Amino acid sequence: MRFLLDEAEKIICAVIFLGMTAVGFANVCVRYLTNYSLAASEELLTNGFLLLTVFGAAIAARRGEHLAVTLLTEALPRPARRALFFLATGLSVVLLAMSAWFSWAALTNLIGNGMRSYALQIPAWYYQAAVPFGFALILIRYLQYAWRGRHDPGDAPDGVADV
Repeated sequence: MRFLLDEAEKIICAVIFLGMTAVGFANVCVRYLTNYSLAASEELLTNGFLLLTVFGAAIAARRGEHLAVTLLTEALPRPARRALFFLATGLSVVLLAMSAWFSWAALTNLIGNGMRSYALQIPAWYYQAAVPFGFALILIRYLQYAWRGRHDPGDAPDGVADV
């Protein structure tokens, strides 16, 4: 069970990628064999890329491999580097919490208005349902990374990734 909790985003990404590969392959086969295309494949692949991006960001946040410009922080003395690390962590937590909140609001809006997807005509909120949880997972994984890197923020990206 611990493995599932520790590796949840990797498992989710693998399942999404496998499904996207199958849908894309099926679309190519149908297109070459019948000269028609599966209209739903574009819808499924587009939303799959969205989910893959969100859950992939959770993997990067946990490893400390998110995009960072370290030119300034590497030039700072350790106390200033530490303060900047905590400031960046606080701002990132606020941004991720707001992203989770607003994506939850978008999800409840989609549920409330009954909007349907254009190709499959299923409720549009089906595609949006995992996004708020994905942002919450990014937030949790980023806090895990920050907690492990709190002692020496300058070493956090390299030293924490192997933990």
